[in-house]
Amino acid sequence: MADTGTVSRIATRMIPLHESVLRLVTADITTLDAEAIVFYARPNLALGSGFGAAIARRGGAAIKKALDQIGQIRVTEAVVTTAGDLKATCIVHAAGPAFQEEDLEQKLRATIVSALKCADDKGIAQIAFPPMGAGFYGVPLPVCADVMLAAIAAYLSTHIGIREVIICANDAREYKVFESKLTAIGQPSR
Repeated sequence: MADTGTVSRIATRMIPLHESVLRLVTADITTLDAEAIVFYARPNLALGSGFGAAIARRGGAAIKKALDQIGQIRVTEAVVTTAGDLKATCIVHAAGPAFQEEDLEQKLRATIVSALKCADDKGIAQIAFPPMGAGFYGVPLPVCADVMLAAIAAYLSTHIGIREVIICANDAREYKVFESKLTAIGQPSR
């Protein structure tokens, strides 16, 4: 497992889940020292603006080259590429739904499970997720938190390859929403 020392100076909550750990942190996911980070991708795998632009700028050309070789994926699918010059070893690109898309929660859950399965299949033991779809794609943060936490807990209850899942909030507002919902799946510890 990669050292997450870069997040030790910020707000952190951790709960054990089966044989794994779920950690909630506030940080810039592109600077996180984690084995894998997740990017909420478009089906065409274009990095675009915002978080995608930060990945392209900080990670370098190797990421775009790997994505160009893959082409496209469908909504709910995930693929793994190099993380280029980022601290992470790799990026799991998961194409998720946009707000008000039909079957939003079901598709979001499937996207998260696809990202976890993709990581598991590659032998990744530590993976960091942003709040999936809560930014540009407009998924309401409470919906995002409920679906993510339930999907992660359910997945980890039957799969033991991933040892740590990190939810990386961008700010205190996102952190508080996830923190308040952690009690639904376990008592958080410091």
